[in-house]
Amino acid sequence: MKPESKPKLLARLRRIEGQVRGISRMIDEDRYCIDVLTQLQAVRAALVGVETHMLKDHLGHCIEEAIVGGNAKEQRKKAGELISLLERSAR
Repeated sequence: MKPESKPKLLARLRRIEGQVRGISRMIDEDRYCIDVLTQLQAVRAALVGVETHMLKDHLGHCIEEAIVGGNAKEQRKKAGELISLLERSAR
């Protein structure tokens, strides 16, 4: 992970954590279902944002390093990891 990404991602995750706690309170307070569902969608979108950022960092750092390094075994390993990740997310 790029060093400059870590504080940004942690801040985003803390914000998401707060949103999830808020959703718990909403459910506990018997808030209107659509309001809760709207907040759930917002959390899901925020998580996708974190995931996208991490994926870009991985491609621009870890995978690029394997390609530039010229180690074919490491390149295959990184490509395999990425393919497995994409297969899992397609399910």
